[in-house]
Amino acid sequence: MMGALRLRRPPMRTALVLIDLINDITHPAGAMPTCAAEVERRGVLEAANRALALARRQGWPTMLVKVGFSAGYPELPVHAPIFARARELGALRLGQWGTEFHAELAVEPSDLVLVKHRLSPFHGTALAVMLRAAGIERLLLGGVSTAWALQAAAREGHDRDHRIVLVEDACAAATRDEHERSIEQLSRLATVVRSADLADPGDLPDPC
Repeated sequence: MMGALRLRRPPMRTALVLIDLINDITHPAGAMPTCAAEVERRGVLEAANRALALARRQGWPTMLVKVGFSAGYPELPVHAPIFARARELGALRLGQWGTEFHAELAVEPSDLVLVKHRLSPFHGTALAVMLRAAGIERLLLGGVSTAWALQAAAREGHDRDHRIVLVEDACAAATRDEHERSIEQLSRLATVVRSADLADPGDLPDPC
């Protein structure tokens, strides 16, 4: 008798999205360096670069998202306290040093760059269209802030039926406590891994 046919599931289509690793937020000389100290302390840029290198070796799309506003801040939400000081400080201006990616981030020409005007990388950008066009099932997330943009990205990505993976050592918030509380909350809907875990993506567990 012939043995039972064993079907092997094809590899899960995956993309890496890194959020807001720009000078104004992550560099000590930035205009709003809320996460700079924790990015340095946690080695976030080194972990992000490991994730980028592993994603490129796997052939996964790599997407870099930055928050920014045009001259005059026409996209700035009037009633958004989180962005209230950007205009006052001249921060998050597109085309300026502040919205360039941190020099230590290993950006390559093949990376897809998206600009957002809100917390979520899905809001007002082509991210959802790009992910759908590429048939992406699993979304790896890193960047800043774990308490704000990563929360928004993970929750919306989850509700768009992606399997969410947080690359924990590639994330930071303004404080250690903010980061740890956010990771605890998001672990209910996401798999939490370290950048080194991406070397064998077949072993990444699903969230409980």
